[in-house]
Amino acid sequence: MQKTLPTPSGRRPEPTSADLRRWRQYLADEKAEAAIYRALASRREGEERDILLGLAEAERRHEAHWTTLLGDRIGRPRAASLRSQLLGFLARHFGSVFVLAMAQRAESRSPYASDPYATPAMAADERIHEEVVRGLAVRGRTRLSGMFRAAVFGANDGLVSNLSLVAGMAASGVASHVVLLSGVAGLLAGALSMGAGEFISVRSQRELLSASRPTQITLTAAPDLDLTANELVLVYKARGMSQAAAEHRAAERLGDFSCDCDPSLSLHPEKEEPEDEHEAIGSAWGAASASFCFFASGAIVPIIPFLFGMVGVPALLVAGVLVGIALLGTGAVVGLLAGASPLTRALRQLAIGFGAAAVTYLLGFVFGVSMG
Repeated sequence: MQKTLPTPSGRRPEPTSADLRRWRQYLADEKAEAAIYRALASRREGEERDILLGLAEAERRHEAHWTTLLGDRIGRPRAASLRSQLLGFLARHFGSVFVLAMAQRAESRSPYASDPYATPAMAADERIHEEVVRGLAVRGRTRLSGMFRAAVFGANDGLVSNLSLVAGMAASGVASHVVLLSGVAGLLAGALSMGAGEFISVRSQRELLSASRPTQITLTAAPDLDLTANELVLVYKARGMSQAAAEHRAAERLGDFSCDCDPSLSLHPEKEEPEDEHEAIGSAWGAASASFCFFASGAIVPIIPFLFGMVGVPALLVAGVLVGIALLGTGAVVGLLAGASPLTRALRQLAIGFGAAAVTYLLGFVFGVSMG
């Protein structure tokens, strides 16, 4: 008859060797995850640092749970999973938003909900950890979203558009040097177009945001206003306040109140606030430069074989392989940052890019045959 072992979930059968191996792996992973959060915390300050240290403390409690269950059967320390080791390396040496995005995905895959030896509190912790890490990752994504958007879009546009151009020209039967010249022209034209487009887009967005922000004019105009027809009320109503709130705020500006008698009616719309939206959209020159450089870096890949003297179908096949690897890489990066499956996003990028190139190749072939 099997012995029983008390656990937080009640009395369970004596653990099997498979149970012990699983617990030891849990223990190793919890130690690694706590170290990851501490490493990330060492690169941050203030609130984010406190949050990460709180996550590390929670992982330490989980570590203590498995240590207690194992008791004197803890055995030799096991290595953490490859994913945890990779995250630990990245956290120690880079501490970027990529680590948080990967940690978010790891927290969402916790097995504790279905493990009878894990407590309900531990399973709930892991679900909450996913949301906490998601919130931290969102901050990082917001900080790099403008530049990252330009980089990813630029690189993928360069890869797909120039591969399509090269494939179409090669399929039409023109000489290899014409294919190369077409690829170089496509690189320069596309990179300049992308850079100019991003500059105009981001600059226009900033100008729209600037035009929408309330000004300080009410502070200077208030002393000279006609008190019997208070225009300030109209200003605050136009900014979205109710009649009562607008009247209250206007009275404050005119000095009728020496204090905030009803703070719920005082929105202080003229108060200067940090321009967080600029973090989200990036700078115009930064986005333009990123678009130009990344489009060019993507667009040069399909013409590399031609630059090294390859011709015909072999050059086109090598170009396809190089572009395929690049598309898989950019797709995986997008997946990581989105907290989604890198493989799914990579395959999606590959299918879209090769689909566009295949269509252009067929059109070039048809055009070449008809012209011949």
